[in-house]
Amino acid sequence: MSTINKKEIEKFSKIADEWWDTEGKFKPLHKFNPLRISYIKKKIVSHFKIKPKSLPLKNIELLDIGCGGGLLSEPMCRLGAKVTAIDASQKNINVASFHSKKNNLKINYLCSSPENIGLKKKFDVILNMEIVEHVEDLNLFLKKSSLLLKKNGLMFVATINKTLKSYIFAIIGAEYILRWLPIGTHEWNKFVKPEELIEIGKVNNLKLEEINGVNLDILKNEWVISKDDSVNYITKFKKI
Repeated sequence: MSTINKKEIEKFSKIADEWWDTEGKFKPLHKFNPLRISYIKKKIVSHFKIKPKSLPLKNIELLDIGCGGGLLSEPMCRLGAKVTAIDASQKNINVASFHSKKNNLKINYLCSSPENIGLKKKFDVILNMEIVEHVEDLNLFLKKSSLLLKKNGLMFVATINKTLKSYIFAIIGAEYILRWLPIGTHEWNKFVKPEELIEIGKVNNLKLEEINGVNLDILKNEWVISKDDSVNYITKFKKI
């Protein structure tokens, strides 16, 4: 059994060279990134009761699954985390590795999926950000991800809700009208309802601690945390 969807891997491999182009095909993720970084950092510091310091995530063992070009791996590393990052696309890993070395960042990049990673170590924090809607088998993906997480560790999952509104905004709006994303980036039938994610989490010893909507503030032109999870949302699970 595999969590790898070859069609999805090929799709993102074709545009892998654009990961670090802030005005390219991954521009929405670059706009999204400050909020993701702030949210993750805040929750990790609070959960592990880390005292304020220059490197707030120092000694945190973190696994970034579906890391792409390293847009989250690098900031987590800069905050002090010991980062291992995996992606099923070798081209993504090549781009991420080159960029991190150019910036003198020590990140352990591996071309792998959670079921094939082959590491005996477990992690304090796992990031599954904007990836679960692209995998072949969500149940297997979260099961294998959970097995890599330490007890009392945190798993962050960000994805898109399966609603009529998400179809209109995330596909029709973002891909066809505004052209924020390449057409075909998302498939509505692979979007994940929060209740489905929560149920799969329960089976795999993952307790939901928090769920928040993520929305674009049109006036400020920036992404913000909100109570509206009808399109984008982010969850924080604790391993029990």
